[in-house]
Amino acid sequence: MTTQATLVTDGPSDTVLLPILRWLCGKITLAAIEVRWADLRGVPNPPMGLGERLTLAVELYPCRLLFVHRDAENQEPRLRYEEIWGANGTGCSHVCVVPVRMQGAWLLHNADALRRAAGRPSSTAPLELPTRRQWEALPDPKGILHQALRTASGATGRRAKKFSPEKAAHRLADLIDDWSPLRQLPAFQLLEADTRAALVALDVPPASDFP
Repeated sequence: MTTQATLVTDGPSDTVLLPILRWLCGKITLAAIEVRWADLRGVPNPPMGLGERLTLAVELYPCRLLFVHRDAENQEPRLRYEEIWGANGTGCSHVCVVPVRMQGAWLLHNADALRRAAGRPSSTAPLELPTRRQWEALPDPKGILHQALRTASGATGRRAKKFSPEKAAHRLADLIDDWSPLRQLPAFQLLEADTRAALVALDVPPASDFP
């Protein structure tokens, strides 16, 4: 039986988290987990607060588990966790997805995929990507990611104006098939531990329980 999970994000650009969460669930269990994004755009009387968004997400995308994304930005990650815990009155279990700054930092580890996402897999332009130790301290990881994609594209003039780093970032997330470098980041380690615990609580067997 497939376990339904719903991702609630701050906006549509954060759907780049879907491939990450699907990969993570696949590492934790061999059971079928379907992770969907709660697209709340265009609904009448759009919900204002996080609690209302979670309630509507569960109504439109019924699930047993909520993944709730909030970037920490300039706040302590602990405050985001407390915010999510206080907002979830749906009755569904939830897992907090809280990158230390922004989720863009989680897309900076694969230069080859980044070049392919930019449309120039053979590009040799130096991308000057930050090291793993720098990822969670970057003040503007999204800006760094978008600049790296522009550099990799090699686009100039009119073509540069048409190049969309946002669309390229979504292609990048779909192209990466190994997210294991993120396992060295404290924020991702907590996400993995919380996801594992939530699935166990839902009686979803961990991978080690399979023959």
